[in-house]
Amino acid sequence: MDTFKDYFYLGLITKTHGYDGKVVAFIDADDPAAYEMLDMVFLNVRGSLVPYFIEERSLKNNKLIVKFQDVATADAAAGLVKKELYLPLSALPALSGNKFYYHEVKGYTVIDETFGVVGRINEILDYPAQAVMQIFHEGKEVLIPINDAVIMKLNRKEKKIVVKAPDGLLDLYLNT
Repeated sequence: MDTFKDYFYLGLITKTHGYDGKVVAFIDADDPAAYEMLDMVFLNVRGSLVPYFIEERSLKNNKLIVKFQDVATADAAAGLVKKELYLPLSALPALSGNKFYYHEVKGYTVIDETFGVVGRINEILDYPAQAVMQIFHEGKEVLIPINDAVIMKLNRKEKKIVVKAPDGLLDLYLNT
């Protein structure tokens, strides 16, 4: 059973802050301000998600200074350092247009403007230089980059993504 399948990684507690039990959490999000008013987060404690209720919070850039309920000393806060923060997928802000979360497009059909139906997204592979859609077309792996120049249209209702693959990319995968 995957404990984390209905949750997303929000960030990491990096250090304590002061002497009254506060911690600093790095928020790994494009828009950290969307998470500024949280009342609760889940911490990964030895592979289990444990709810922690927030008493105080303040956001500075992508760092959230947090005071958790029942964490009143620097020693107690020190025990939370290096713990990962998670939230339920339902807490993700809604996206519109051609923007999407990687988990939401798994299984979507990818259609190239020139080639036609490439196939369904098997996985999103998040490489350091570039995230790509992994698709299998007639048993052959095809990797299509995720960026604004490639993704032309996203249709959530029909679960389709229209792309304009870079010249020669599909030939590279499918004509070998």
